[in-house]
Amino acid sequence: MYGLGADATNAGALDRLYQVKGRPRAHPLIVHVRGTEDIAHWTREAPEAACRLARAFWPGPLTLVLKRAPSVLDAVTGGQDTVALRVPAHPLAQSLLAAFGEGRPDAEPVGIAAPSANRYGKVSPTTAQHVAADLGAEVDLILDGGPCEVGIESTIVDLSAEHVAILRPGRITAAQIEQVLDAPLAPPGEERPKTPGTHASHYATRARLRLVTRRQMIDALAANRGRRIAVLALEVSVPRLPAALCAVVPVVPAQYERTLYANLRALDATGVELILVETPPDTAAWAG
Repeated sequence: MYGLGADATNAGALDRLYQVKGRPRAHPLIVHVRGTEDIAHWTREAPEAACRLARAFWPGPLTLVLKRAPSVLDAVTGGQDTVALRVPAHPLAQSLLAAFGEGRPDAEPVGIAAPSANRYGKVSPTTAQHVAADLGAEVDLILDGGPCEVGIESTIVDLSAEHVAILRPGRITAAQIEQVLDAPLAPPGEERPKTPGTHASHYATRARLRLVTRRQMIDALAANRGRRIAVLALEVSVPRLPAALCAVVPVVPAQYERTLYANLRALDATGVELILVETPPDTAAWAG
């Protein structure tokens, strides 16, 4: 996922980030840090569970929600008492963070707040070209790291309460987290912190989008001949589909998620009025 980055300790830079993205300021941001050594700069307490998850999944697509340090800006936390932290795995992101921290005192926090680099509520970008199309000249620089390897958002885990819970599903599954913690996860619950990327309007295409079974997809195409409809279908379903504008995805979770947003963007760009997305298999391998 490409991110729209700003210095997480600079109120002016964060203000500019919100303006460019068009994001409500009550929505918290994820702070990207260099490694576990940076946690102490951003939090006032890091439970053992957080350390275990960080050791297991950082760098990688896991965001930890912890009690914020007093110095963390409200523009980062959305005014909440928690802060979201992640260590990115991409070499370019790691190099950027390393360069960003050069020359700073050891006691000074280093972090880049970075929501997805697209207009608020739209489909997330997985290539530099997507970023350029969405934000263009409104950003100072675009770092091209190639197509995203993962392609979907990070899993967000709340460790600010007594029991650990997933606030947003992603690449790291509940089963993987429970295995590391050797304990079951709690349900999110209404008292949990607000988190990035969970608003109802997130990841919206211009065209209407419907999640359907294979049978529903075939029936919908047959009942709507002549309408501009596109489909995102698993490769095993394609031989059964009538002629339609179609993006084909393999029945392999990692490959599916890597191309999901790029496929949705490509179909949406054709000007169709409806995109039918075939429901992925309901198995443990597809959980997340």
